[in-house]
Amino acid sequence: MKPGTVDAPRFVMSPISSRPAPDLSAVFDEHFDYVWATLHRFGVRDADREDLVHEVFLKVHARLDDYDASRPLRPWLFGFAYRVAVHYHRLARHRIEVPGPLDETPAANVPADEAIAALQERELLFSALHTIDFDHRAVLVMHDIDEVPTHEIARVLDIPLNTVYSRLRVGRKLLANAVTKLGIARGGR
Repeated sequence: MKPGTVDAPRFVMSPISSRPAPDLSAVFDEHFDYVWATLHRFGVRDADREDLVHEVFLKVHARLDDYDASRPLRPWLFGFAYRVAVHYHRLARHRIEVPGPLDETPAANVPADEAIAALQERELLFSALHTIDFDHRAVLVMHDIDEVPTHEIARVLDIPLNTVYSRLRVGRKLLANAVTKLGIARGGR
């Protein structure tokens, strides 16, 4: 250093998070069912779902180093599943998926008539959900089912926060209308 000069400060770049990126096999084992259910909610056919779950995790693997460990993992995975499902439906727009019942069994201690009524309500809700476009459905599923905060939805889907609120409001109205119409068509309500 020359006399009379000031040594410039040296900046050391710190990583986004001091935690290491999660292990892909651990993420896969822990979140396979979540990604499976998310793709199911987006109307991916049973026959194609396993391949698309693997496609989601291949994309996750390619971007695992970009994951910010200070953020929740599920909304990040939801973003991948959402994009894969949208791409799937664009390529397969000639296919029609008839939503079926969710693959869950009722509790053993619930009376049969209550279990049947609950299953019918779930099927009705699931069918109504599939009548809503992907943009509104994604926000509804993330917020009302997965309980993801609105600011996180905006970040994951890369949309403004006000758009999240708008899609949530409109999506809920669309869902309520679809439930009413399907309920009437099925002879109820």
